[in-house]
Amino acid sequence: MFVKTVHIRSFTPQTAVPLVHLASQYVSDIYLHYQNRHVNVKSIMGVLALGSPNGEMTLTAKGIDEYEAIKAIGAALEQAETRPAS
Repeated sequence: MFVKTVHIRSFTPQTAVPLVHLASQYVSDIYLHYQNRHVNVKSIMGVLALGSPNGEMTLTAKGIDEYEAIKAIGAALEQAETRPAS
């Protein structure tokens, strides 16, 4: 199992769709943990249920491609916070 902590300053519904699409490309089980809530990153409803979190989130992955999944999804989350608001 791989674990990565990411610091999010802004997470919007517009970042949820590409995040779920990216996560769905991996076989591993991938979860986001935020304020005692745990959601499957492959579930659009789960990710949207987080609302607009700010702060520290923990990303976990377990499976045959867990390292690649954590690396790609962690980078996508960190990149999403640098995009300008629409």
